[in-house]
Amino acid sequence: MTQLAQHTPRPRGAAVAGPSFDRSTAAQARLHRLVPGGAHTYARGADQYPEGMAPVLARGAGAHVWDVDGNEYVEYGMGLRSVTLGHGFRPVVDAVAGAIADGVSFSRPSTWELDAAEAFCAQVSGADMVKFAKNGSDVTTAAVRLARAATGRDLVAVCADHPFFSTDDWFIGTTPMDAGIPTAVADLTVSFPYGDLAAAEALLALHPGRVAALVLEAATAHASPPPGYLEGLRALCDREGVLLVFDEIITGMRWSAGGAQSVFGVVPDLSTWGKALGNGFAVSALAGRRELMELGGLATDQRRVFLLSTTHGAETAGLAAWLAVHQEYAARDVPAVLATQGERLRAGVQEVVDAAGLTGQVTVSGHPACLVFGTRDPGGRPSQAYRTLFLAELLRRGVLAQSFVISAAHTDVDVDRTVEAVAGALPVYAAALDAGSTDGFVAGRPVAPALRDRAAPRRVRHEDEGSTPGGAS
Repeated sequence: MTQLAQHTPRPRGAAVAGPSFDRSTAAQARLHRLVPGGAHTYARGADQYPEGMAPVLARGAGAHVWDVDGNEYVEYGMGLRSVTLGHGFRPVVDAVAGAIADGVSFSRPSTWELDAAEAFCAQVSGADMVKFAKNGSDVTTAAVRLARAATGRDLVAVCADHPFFSTDDWFIGTTPMDAGIPTAVADLTVSFPYGDLAAAEALLALHPGRVAALVLEAATAHASPPPGYLEGLRALCDREGVLLVFDEIITGMRWSAGGAQSVFGVVPDLSTWGKALGNGFAVSALAGRRELMELGGLATDQRRVFLLSTTHGAETAGLAAWLAVHQEYAARDVPAVLATQGERLRAGVQEVVDAAGLTGQVTVSGHPACLVFGTRDPGGRPSQAYRTLFLAELLRRGVLAQSFVISAAHTDVDVDRTVEAVAGALPVYAAALDAGSTDGFVAGRPVAPALRDRAAPRRVRHEDEGSTPGGAS
């Protein structure tokens, strides 16, 4: 690790020189007039960033982005974890440009659909068949519908410790943003904790013969499965006639080209994929056992399932992007690159945090390809206010990071620059801890959980900092 410059904390309330966000703020105001929430994804909303410091981006290249004010940042999160190869990755861009020059959408299947399906089923061991779509929510909902049809059961069980599965009613009805969703729909979704096989077994016993599927991520940034857990779920589902569905939207192409299921050696009945499949282009997939998938096809005598019939599910741009990503992963071990650079970032951040005496106050944790940082208040509690301060100090130093989710485009120089930015932010963070409050260190309201029932987050008292769920960890 390079020697880091020494940073002196500013006096409480003193201004710190940093980038201008004037044009971004003006553009964000225009967005709010035209787009509910000011963004097309809640996680991209201005409320996820310090007030007056929400960049509106103009372009990106590799691991860097530029906002409308001309500020340049090393970016993490990378399109909500969808970009593993870097922004504007030329082989993907060229493949898409070549494909769409010959047409985007036709009245019959194209050879792109055949090539993409063959490549996907060859890559994913649990995929006898695949159907492509445009986003993860649609394919996960399709998996739920298919499971209900195959089993004749109405309940679906989701892992309560995993934050998001779909924008559709069956899942959103279980979140704080359940307005407009009938209770009768929400009541058909039950939950179980991650890593506790006995709890899953107890849930099925509580609803005998009613649960169609267990839906979960095989692993997350925060947790790997305890020994025997996934194998136990597989055996439990087989015994009880329940389908096992793995959400590989994040883990697929990050943990491994074959997904978390290939890492842990447990094959689900169905799996859902998205995000990294297209390096940012819109493409997702539902994959699974032939006898299940054919319920939405023509080779069945049973009642047919309406399974992912969409106008744009097989447009050529997304499929060409997936094939180019597939080829890049075949040419080099991209997940290994993500793991190596993620570990380098983790070690560097931990080094400067320990050196600043803030071990346990600012944390970095998780799978190296999907790192998250945590921010804690003087009492050691997760804090949205201190998260806001940390985000602001990183932005001032040229790092745009809701998390530390890395890409294969992040170079050693990018990682070192990020570690330097963290080192520069820590004295300010320490001064706020000493003061017992972020007041005077960062302006405006704290960042808030994306899924909440009210537009204006509750402003917590200083002694309750960190009690607002979500975001801080």
